[in-house]
Amino acid sequence: MNNSFEAENKFNYIASDDMEGERVDKVMSSLSDSMSRSYIQKLIKDKKVLLNGKPVKASTSVSEGDLLEMEIPKSVVPDIEPEDIPLDIIYEDSDVLVVNKPKGMVVHPAAGHYNGTLVNALMYYLGDDLSGINGVMRPGIVHRIDRDTTGSIIICKNDIAHRCIADQLKEHSLNRIYHAICYGILKDDEGTIIGNIGRSATDRKKMAVVPDGQGKTAVTHYKVLKRFEKDKMTYIECKLETGRTHQIRVHMSHIGHPLLGDTVYGPSMKSKFKLEGQCLHAKVLGFKHPVTGEYIETDAPFPEYFQHLLNVLQ
Repeated sequence: MNNSFEAENKFNYIASDDMEGERVDKVMSSLSDSMSRSYIQKLIKDKKVLLNGKPVKASTSVSEGDLLEMEIPKSVVPDIEPEDIPLDIIYEDSDVLVVNKPKGMVVHPAAGHYNGTLVNALMYYLGDDLSGINGVMRPGIVHRIDRDTTGSIIICKNDIAHRCIADQLKEHSLNRIYHAICYGILKDDEGTIIGNIGRSATDRKKMAVVPDGQGKTAVTHYKVLKRFEKDKMTYIECKLETGRTHQIRVHMSHIGHPLLGDTVYGPSMKSKFKLEGQCLHAKVLGFKHPVTGEYIETDAPFPEYFQHLLNVLQ
C-alpha cells in the first residue's frame, strides 16, 4: 500500500492487491485505527471519501491501483452530556471513586461513541467533582479497560489524586488482577508471558506481539485457577506488570490460549455460550491512596454472565 499525507485532514491511498474486491468502507476502516467503520460510512455519505476522484457508496468495490481520498473534518470538541446511567460503585471517598464497569460500556467518548459512556455517567453522578487533567473528553479518567471487558476502574475527583494515580500507573505499582477463561488446557500451573506489544503489521486495528526493539515492553503473570477438561478450557488469573492495549488478550492468544469469546484475537467462530466479547474481568484493583498513603484494595464482583459461565463449566 502506498499512501501520502497531503494536509492536516486529507489523505491519499493507492489500493494494494490485497484490497481487490473489498468494500470501500471496509478498506478505509482498515487503514485507520482511530475511526470506526460507522464514522467512515458517515464520511462516505457526506462525500468526504472519493474513489478515483469521484464520490462513492460504502458498498463500492475497490480494485488494485485505485486512488482513495479521504477528507476528515477538523475536530470539534462535542458537548459531553451528563446521563443518568446507574453506576456500580465499589469504593468512594472525597478523592477517588472505583466502579465496576459493565460489559458493553465504553469508558470515554470518542468518534461514534459520544453517549452512554462511563464519562457521561460520571458527569451526572459527580458533576464538576472530576479531575480535569485529561480534558473535557476524559475527565477523571486515568486508565481504561476495553468496552467488553468488565470490572474495576478508578476515577479521580481532583488533579492531585489524578497525578498520584497516574504516577502509580506509570511506575507499575498499581495492583491489577484480572480473571479470565481461555481456550485449551494450560499445562503449567503458573507462568509469565514476556513479549513487546505493538500495532499488528497485517491489521492496523489489532495489536500483536512484536520483535524486540519494536512496540512496548509487556509482562503478564498468569495462574491457573481451574481446568475444565471436558470443555477444554481453563479458568485463570492474570496479574499485569505493565498495562498495554489489549495486553492480556494479545499475550494469551500469543501462547495459543486466546480468551473465550474473543473473536479479534481468538477463533472467528461464535462460542456455544453466546458471549458478547471476551470473557475477561478486572477483579482486583489495589492502589496507594493519593492523600492518606493508605493501601486500598477493591474486589469487583463478577458480572452475571461470568458467574453463570463458571457454574455451567463446573
